[in-house]
Amino acid sequence: MASGAAALTTEQLEARRRWQARSNPVIFIAAVVPLFVTSPQTRWVQVVVGLGSWLVFVADLVVQLRIDPAYLRRRNGKIDLTIVLVTFPYYLIPGVSGGSAILLLARLARVVRLLLATAGLRRFAARLGKVALIAGAIVLLASLAAYQAEHKTNPEFATVGDALWWGIVTLTTVGYGDIVPKTTAGRLCGVAIMITGIAVLGVLAGSLASLFNVEPAPQEEPGDSEPQAEFTTGESMRAQLAALQAQLQVIQRRLGELAELVPRDTE
Repeated sequence: MASGAAALTTEQLEARRRWQARSNPVIFIAAVVPLFVTSPQTRWVQVVVGLGSWLVFVADLVVQLRIDPAYLRRRNGKIDLTIVLVTFPYYLIPGVSGGSAILLLARLARVVRLLLATAGLRRFAARLGKVALIAGAIVLLASLAAYQAEHKTNPEFATVGDALWWGIVTLTTVGYGDIVPKTTAGRLCGVAIMITGIAVLGVLAGSLASLFNVEPAPQEEPGDSEPQAEFTTGESMRAQLAALQAQLQVIQRRLGELAELVPRDTE
């Protein structure tokens, strides 16, 4: 048991699996998109996006409660309820200003909760984590090498920070052009970072396609003693053996009939 909540039935597990397969991409987008809508010139866009994001969280919580009435007594249910309360658009109330830092942390917590609760997203995060480590190491080494090759003759590589800025910009394929290597060694370092950036984008695109096209397997929360489906039991095995024996008898009888129809050779 988890916090006194009853174990889920097979039907509830299947209903949760179907809902997560459809809702997880929407929840992920709803949690991430508001993080990038921060321009003060688009205040009304922030309000619409924030409210829409909150409604997505509420809808998910309502559906989870319909599937599992004891959802709020489980760990994930408590987390989801807290996020719904924290991300409520309090800024719509006159005279009340919502804490942007708290909203940011709550949305990030929703992303983390989604990653921890879904097998497909856990694999997605693990794959991106490995790619990020490799890409980060290449950017760091190539940026330091470019700094060593450039800083004596190229004033744009005045500090290691400038070199790291150039490496990150090159990795993301943004290419501001504010820092440009001039030596052969520096340009080779740039080529290495460019190839790494293209590879990272390819892995990201493949991971997203796999994430949105493959339905995640149903997950169990820690402490939940939920029943597992038994695919083979003693009775079903005996029934299959009996059916197989009957088919063999039919085949044997037909072979005998065919043998009688074949003319025997006479001496």
